[in-house]
Amino acid sequence: MNAIEDGGLKRGLKVRHVNMIAIGGAIGTGLFVAVGGSLHEAGPGGALLAYGVIGLMVFFLMTSLGEMSTYMPVTGSFETYATKFVDPALGFALGWNYWYNWAITVAAELEAGVIVISFWRGAMSPQEKIIWSALFLLVLFLLNFFSVGAYGESEFWFAGIKVLTIIVFLIVGLLMIFGAMSGPSPGFTNWTIGDAPFPGGFAAIISIFMIAGFSFQGTELIGIAAGEVEHPEKSIPKAIKTVFVRIMLIYIGGILVISFLLPYNDPNLLQTGIENVSVSPFTLIFHRAGIGFAAALMNAVILTSVLSCANSGMYASTRMLYSMAMEGKAPKIFKHVNRRGVPIYALLLTTAIGMVAFLGSLAGEGTVYIWLVNASGVAGFIAWLGIAISHYKFRKAFLAQGHSLNELKYKAMFYPFGPVLAMALCLVVIVGQFFVNDDFSVLGFFVAYVGAVLFILVFLAYKIARRTKGVRPEDADLSQGFAKM
Repeated sequence: MNAIEDGGLKRGLKVRHVNMIAIGGAIGTGLFVAVGGSLHEAGPGGALLAYGVIGLMVFFLMTSLGEMSTYMPVTGSFETYATKFVDPALGFALGWNYWYNWAITVAAELEAGVIVISFWRGAMSPQEKIIWSALFLLVLFLLNFFSVGAYGESEFWFAGIKVLTIIVFLIVGLLMIFGAMSGPSPGFTNWTIGDAPFPGGFAAIISIFMIAGFSFQGTELIGIAAGEVEHPEKSIPKAIKTVFVRIMLIYIGGILVISFLLPYNDPNLLQTGIENVSVSPFTLIFHRAGIGFAAALMNAVILTSVLSCANSGMYASTRMLYSMAMEGKAPKIFKHVNRRGVPIYALLLTTAIGMVAFLGSLAGEGTVYIWLVNASGVAGFIAWLGIAISHYKFRKAFLAQGHSLNELKYKAMFYPFGPVLAMALCLVVIVGQFFVNDDFSVLGFFVAYVGAVLFILVFLAYKIARRTKGVRPEDADLSQGFAKM
């Protein structure tokens, strides 16, 4: 492993690490628990359509990110691309937006981990919760402290547990669907019961777009990892080609199995929180198949899922803060990299923010914490929107400066349709946050859009202070392309 030239990071991630980082980032409680709520609201047909459309959007986003990250494999990824191809103010706002999003996600996952542990221990005092969260945070810090290879290896095994569970679930589910175990085949009964397959109509499908989008967030970690993966010009395209297919098979396959075996109006599907693991669709189907310890099994899997997400959050936010420091958009201290190639001060700050935010969830009614989580709610979609805009502008700049598409080691398919569709769907999801809630008051508006408002304020503040201008295609900085492979 050799340090890359822009500050001492190590190219210590292998192809298998990158594959699992993206898969692990997209498979979590959104699949294991929340998908039941999606089926209940939109029915089997509506849920499949919503997840399929958002999955297609994610595919276009990944190919957009793949084209840019194979040409310019840098740790800052889309923050750097937005700065070079669109507007430095957009890059600044995207970078801080993304750092904040994942730092708060670490806190949210710590809280989730405590809830999972309470399945075995029962109700816990605030002191016990702090001890468990501190223990989890210490483990995550150490996994990220030793080297990027340690992070990659831990994420490989975390994600591997989830993938193995899903494979077993799909096999068991298919056997049950075809009547090979646990009674006769249900046939298409659950697809025709009540108002199925589209009980909620178009409005329900739109609302599931948002849930599906949250479920797929994390796939963009491939771009963050581009600066530390071996042979990015080969590894990134390979990861994109395989990861999307695997994720879609897992989600679409999981939804199909659940929808054939459980009716959409099953009251258990309303219980979407991780504290209700005993009525998770996965638990219910495993239990019906005769696996008596299904709840304990799924609780253990969800715990690894929670730790996996927090692990990725720690990595992503640390690297984004490091990248911004390298570009002068964050204090210089965060550029410091230890001898293992880890931005240690960026890691320490992210760890501290995660713990402080978690403690905020225990104070009073947790009002501050709730607002922090709400502020990060649309952050992932804003990052995706930034990726689509950056790719659209990158391709224009690449051609405007006399380059040929044949020079690209990986070309995104269906340009410009792909990034334009991704932009449109991201905007639909962001705008729709307010309309899917029952609270149409001024407070409800701020709860839905506080994250977007903060992003706009940061963007405008930087733009006014630095007097930045939009980057013209012929002036875009393409100089780093291919230079460090």
